[in-house]
Amino acid sequence: MTDIRPPFGPEDVEILERETPFQGFFRLDTLTLRHRLYQGGWSGPIRRELFVRHRAAAVLPYDADNGLILLVEQFRVGALEWRDSPWCLELIAGLADKDGESAADLIRREAVEEGGLTLGEMLPVTRYMPSPGGTNERLEVFLGQADLSQAGGYFGQADEGEDIRALTVPVDDIPALLDSGRMDNAASIIALQWLLLHRERIDARWRRR
Repeated sequence: MTDIRPPFGPEDVEILERETPFQGFFRLDTLTLRHRLYQGGWSGPIRRELFVRHRAAAVLPYDADNGLILLVEQFRVGALEWRDSPWCLELIAGLADKDGESAADLIRREAVEEGGLTLGEMLPVTRYMPSPGGTNERLEVFLGQADLSQAGGYFGQADEGEDIRALTVPVDDIPALLDSGRMDNAASIIALQWLLLHRERIDARWRRR
């Protein structure tokens, strides 16, 4: 098998200067750096902007007994100028902005706030960096066991500007949902495809009847 491990590590990058021109809920850093080159030596100084974010986590609630998943829909400013609607269908998600809060604890809290759900077992799906060329954001994705027989409605923290619609979708509709193009964010696509791949195993584990 081809060795795909990178030949370099953090010690092969030298930060020459770091500035923070903006600090709000998020932070923007400007770094001047240099790094080792594949063919030897070092690069010249390179200037890069880095969007600094808290760790994030997301969950796809799944009811194996009733064959349902739960998704949430809310306004997203990043979708305002290029999408037919800036109200996006996605997973329950949040930022780990509380000291000492694990990704699992964050997701359980967000499930209550965004969907009125108490989650059972949670299974890790993946963790990834959405856009490492410009942000340090890291996202951890889970599948969460839930009773969705009475789920759905309107949720969110009004003091945080949240206005969220939670809705259930039959798990058998996932292929059509993916084909529709409405699920156009990476975490949601990854979680839905993962559930399709592993549904038989998950159903055997979570079904009570």
